[in-house]
Amino acid sequence: MSKKIGESMKKIIIGLFVSLMLVGCSSTAEPEQAVEPKLVVGKSLSDIALNDQFEKAHKVGASTKKVIFAFSKDIAHTCNDFFVTQSPTYLSQNDTQFVADVSAAPSLIRSMFILPGLKDFKHTVLLLDDKEKAAPYRSEMNTEKIVVVYVEDELITKIVTLSSEDELKNVIEAK
Repeated sequence: MSKKIGESMKKIIIGLFVSLMLVGCSSTAEPEQAVEPKLVVGKSLSDIALNDQFEKAHKVGASTKKVIFAFSKDIAHTCNDFFVTQSPTYLSQNDTQFVADVSAAPSLIRSMFILPGLKDFKHTVLLLDDKEKAAPYRSEMNTEKIVVVYVEDELITKIVTLSSEDELKNVIEAK
């Protein structure tokens, strides 16, 4: 009888563990509501305030000339694969900031894997880690491309999309 109770308890504990994992990893996909896009030529980026991978707050300052946005996992990997081959100050030396949207990842995955992995990078990664905060930046953007926002005096002057590390390098290093 005690063996049966032990087996039952084991099944219950495994069931609870699996349920908690599924709840922690589930993403409640809500229909996207219309939001006013933030990345529009002529709009200001002065109100953008994001934390980096070390939870340090950053703003788009007057010296920022380009902001690179990666809205998907694959695009973020493309950007980070390039940035790790550069000096840690490469982005700042080129008056550029990099923003990765990690808001689509389930919170458990984000906190256990994504954020600790980002801390290994020497370059600064600004994070969009909340779906509501990310929605206006994603709105009307091609999220499967690298999005480059050109900025002059904190105003957006041009937006382009890129597909490769070579294009990214050329855009960042162009004066």
